[in-house]
Amino acid sequence: MFVRLLSLIVLVSVGAVAGAQQARAADAAFEQWLQGVWPQARAMGVSRATFDKAVAGLAPDLTLPDLAIPGKPEKVPQQPEFVQTPSQYLREATFDRLAARGKQLSAQYRDTLARIEREIGVPGNVVLAIWARETDYGGYKLPHDAIRVLATQAYIGKRKDFFRNEFLHALKMLQDGTPRADLRSSWGGAMGLTQFLPSEYYKYAVDFDGDGRADIWRSVPDALASAAKQLAGKGWQRGERWAYEVKAPANGDCTMGTPETTMPIGEWVKRGYLLLPPRKLTAEALAMPASLLQPEGSYGPSFLTPKNYFVLKEYNYSDLYVLFVGHLSDRIAGGGAFMTPWSKAEQMRTSDVETMQQRLTALGLYKDKIDGKAGMLTRAALGAYQKRNGLKVDCWPTADVLAHMRR
Repeated sequence: MFVRLLSLIVLVSVGAVAGAQQARAADAAFEQWLQGVWPQARAMGVSRATFDKAVAGLAPDLTLPDLAIPGKPEKVPQQPEFVQTPSQYLREATFDRLAARGKQLSAQYRDTLARIEREIGVPGNVVLAIWARETDYGGYKLPHDAIRVLATQAYIGKRKDFFRNEFLHALKMLQDGTPRADLRSSWGGAMGLTQFLPSEYYKYAVDFDGDGRADIWRSVPDALASAAKQLAGKGWQRGERWAYEVKAPANGDCTMGTPETTMPIGEWVKRGYLLLPPRKLTAEALAMPASLLQPEGSYGPSFLTPKNYFVLKEYNYSDLYVLFVGHLSDRIAGGGAFMTPWSKAEQMRTSDVETMQQRLTALGLYKDKIDGKAGMLTRAALGAYQKRNGLKVDCWPTADVLAHMRR
């Protein structure tokens, strides 16, 4: 018994030593990587003192999602935009609460919002809705140190080059006087009231309150104007809507729901896609090109999505995110609930949607990334598969369709 206990102690000790050695090796590799970033940081104007202070004692945060760690299973980001159904994500109670607060803030910042729309071209209710979605009007406190997050993602993330650039810009922010305490971020490194990546901060941040600093952390005018400037920089069309809810005709083809399939809104209306609520559009609006969006396939609401929809999608590449922000902006402006209710459709597991995407790719029906997300292109490809195989065409991933593919 004593011998076995002694052997166990020895094994545990050896394991602990080995683990410590592996940790030191990993730290050494990370430190070497950090020093390899220094020449680029210096080229961007970062001093050695700023750099050394920023990385002193820095260790990668291996609990973050979207990392590529050898020998470890991938931790997929559990963003609600990609794992919840529309009915779960787009809750009426949430819209009621945020719209009520948004109306209060719209009155409080009336002059600022009017100036933003006048000078930048983006309506105040739109930037308020972004603020609401990103940080609950500042009530949500971002949990991570941006320097550590961006260094980790640049070192061992799945998009190293992208995050290396963001890490360098974050170091530049420190050099330019942003306190380290302000650099709190999401797991992806976005910061401030309206969630800016460091490179976007340098492109679009605005000193809108005139105090000499573009403060997206505490200045509401600066944060909202910066969000507006980013939308304008990505192509926002002044005076145009983000989307129109429509009722699809009984003979509508959900496989047309791709960004590349566009027609003037007037043509969609002629084909039976009726505006909800009914309204008379100007000739300019009727001539505007738009795509068809059906987030639940042939179930739930349908939308015609012009240019501004896709500009909002540049802020966050999720249809549910854009629907949330767009619809909340309408509610802040006095609009009502969606005219068509969301269905109770279930969201398939990411791995099952990936299997579908792989099969659709092999059949030549799908040519986008394998990511387990049932976005526009996946739904359209699924509808094409259903057509080809004589199945009910609803462009929605289900266990029955997956079973058919496996057979």
